[in-house]
Amino acid sequence: MSETTEYTPPKVWTWTKANGGRFANTNRPIAGPTHDKELPVGRHPLQLYSLGTPNGQKVTILLEELLALGHSGAEYDAWLIKIGDGDQFGSGFVAVNPNSKIPALLDVSGKKPIRVFESGSILTYLAEKFGAFLPTDPAERAETFSWLFWQMGSAPYLGGGFGHFYAYAPMKIEYAIDRFAMETKRQLDVLDRRLAETQYLAGDAYSIADIAVWPWYGGLVKGWLYEGGEFLDVTSYRNVVRWADEIFARPAVRRGRIVNRMNGAPAEQLRERHDASDFDTRTEDKLAAG
Repeated sequence: MSETTEYTPPKVWTWTKANGGRFANTNRPIAGPTHDKELPVGRHPLQLYSLGTPNGQKVTILLEELLALGHSGAEYDAWLIKIGDGDQFGSGFVAVNPNSKIPALLDVSGKKPIRVFESGSILTYLAEKFGAFLPTDPAERAETFSWLFWQMGSAPYLGGGFGHFYAYAPMKIEYAIDRFAMETKRQLDVLDRRLAETQYLAGDAYSIADIAVWPWYGGLVKGWLYEGGEFLDVTSYRNVVRWADEIFARPAVRRGRIVNRMNGAPAEQLRERHDASDFDTRTEDKLAAG
């Protein structure tokens, strides 16, 4: 790994150029819309504006799980937000999520639309709305929220830290890769030790904690993120691998994982989802091939 030349920060930082690397155009140092663009609204109670990244998958997996339980009120339209094209900076999207990040949800089932943004907040909102995948016992509920918020605080080290510097940065920086590889492996060890004690993160029951963590850390040990699995020796975390495989065996997870995806094999992409029949052209065997 090569180091960059020594850099002396200026007294006051200014945004004078793009920072390079993949996804460089998805961020800027100011908030607010860059252009006027209204969001489409479909016929279902829930309108999701997202992309099939790990954060986006959390919500579509939960929605598919809720539908599998028979919650018809969880029917949803999943609209594709192309962050590479700047869709997240359109006025309509910013009105739903002022942070301009996917996913964003609009609940139009009542008299007044309710906006919900940040993936952990959306999972909590939906779990409470439908009374599913969130225990009512105080101790179990607290454990679920602890692991949910663990994911919210930990994943930036995996994605924005390790993933960025290992796979996407315009240069390889040994210090940065070592720092975030160390933290990612520590996090995997945290999960591995927990999953040696329990079947799922919050205990014996599958919950929104698993749904939140799986697209990130399950995806990592399954070899879907950053091609960094061998580098991090992910197969040595056997309890995480067991857990990841068990969750991937769930049909709702295989469906939710492909919604709003723009990469991978054609059978692993459902760019927009507006009806359960949208999955009909993809067999369960094709979905399991991921």
